[in-house]
Amino acid sequence: MPRNPLMKCKRALKRMDEGSSRRFDSGCLWAGLASLQVPPSCSSIVRALHHHKLGKAAWPSLQQGLQQSFLHSLASYRIFQKAAPFDRRATSLAWHPTHPSTLAVGSKGGDIMLWNFGMKDKPTFIKGIGAGGSITGLKFNPLDTNQFFTSSMEGTTRLQDFKGNTLRVFTSSGTCNFWFCSLDVSARSRMVVTGDNVGHVILLNMDGREVRSLEPSSPLSVPCTWPPCAPPELSPSLQLWNLRMHKKKVTHVALNPCCDWFLATASVDQTVKIWDLRQVRGKSSFLHSLPHSHPVNAACFSPDGAQLLTTDQKSELRVYSASQWDYPPSLIPHPHRHFQHLTPIKATWHPRYNLIVVGRYPDPNFKSCTPHELRTIDVFDGSSGKMMYQLYDPESSGIISLNEFNPMGDTLASVMGYHILIWSQEEARMRP
Repeated sequence: MPRNPLMKCKRALKRMDEGSSRRFDSGCLWAGLASLQVPPSCSSIVRALHHHKLGKAAWPSLQQGLQQSFLHSLASYRIFQKAAPFDRRATSLAWHPTHPSTLAVGSKGGDIMLWNFGMKDKPTFIKGIGAGGSITGLKFNPLDTNQFFTSSMEGTTRLQDFKGNTLRVFTSSGTCNFWFCSLDVSARSRMVVTGDNVGHVILLNMDGREVRSLEPSSPLSVPCTWPPCAPPELSPSLQLWNLRMHKKKVTHVALNPCCDWFLATASVDQTVKIWDLRQVRGKSSFLHSLPHSHPVNAACFSPDGAQLLTTDQKSELRVYSASQWDYPPSLIPHPHRHFQHLTPIKATWHPRYNLIVVGRYPDPNFKSCTPHELRTIDVFDGSSGKMMYQLYDPESSGIISLNEFNPMGDTLASVMGYHILIWSQEEARMRP
């Protein structure tokens, strides 16, 4: 590899880290990082695996080596599939849990597309109601992946199949003044959680019953320790669980993937709250309240459940430690301001590495903004907060609101207005 691009990148990263401790600058490194086109030799990975097998290398160092190899591979990522099936912007997406080339996408008009971009077959398309039907949350049913859950501005949270049938309506507001903004599901505890536009959060069994909280005397009502212990049996026999947990709209709900009675809720009331579902008695029974300077678009647990990533509506990402909620978070300045006619930008985790992926909406008022800054997809290290790479395609230069890697971690789906973009490593697509 030529030395000049590497030294240029190192100097840029060094400048980025100067004068910062737990606060990091996300200035544009596209020019420097894009020049790193040659992946490292795979022999280093083979050597690391061999040393780990011999007991000479710890798992964290091996994981770091694999992550570094993946970061170098991003230089060869290109958009190889595009689709624009909707007459309104795309608002949500979800990867199929077991088919790495299949995803579902929802739109502002309530349309839903199931797309296997590895096949030439026509995608499955479910027509929505149009205006007022925006799909705000979309999850495959982990117990039957031919089905999916949605929350919508139509005022419902429901279970559907890809033939267009509604199998169950979990919640229905019955009025256009109230709608549901987010949802998450747990296969282990068979729970569905959804939040609405006035601050309510509802927890239900997958059979449609509202989950009720546990008696204080229950042996399962003791505080959860970290690392996570075994999942509780949530009893359906006690107090109804439908509470106003925030003062304003609940923009995001997330169950911890390793400890799924831990719930994070994000709101435009400028807070993220952490709840123990076994301990909820009312709006003040949260474990922790994490105040923010601006309304919050999303709060996502890392795949190992040990960190929480939040995205505000202005210019800040935060990374909290799930074992130290009171400890100051890592702050990552990043431009992604809110705009009414733009699908809210939400940062997500890579499913296998400690990496954060988020779309950039350049802001002239952002302190490190440069002239003609590109609308890139930015990749940050989740531990250091440093910018590691920026993806960009000059033919798809719009604002990219949603980005999510498939469960294998080798293919990225992005939402850019009306368009769905699929990124993958160029060499991988050329293989037979």
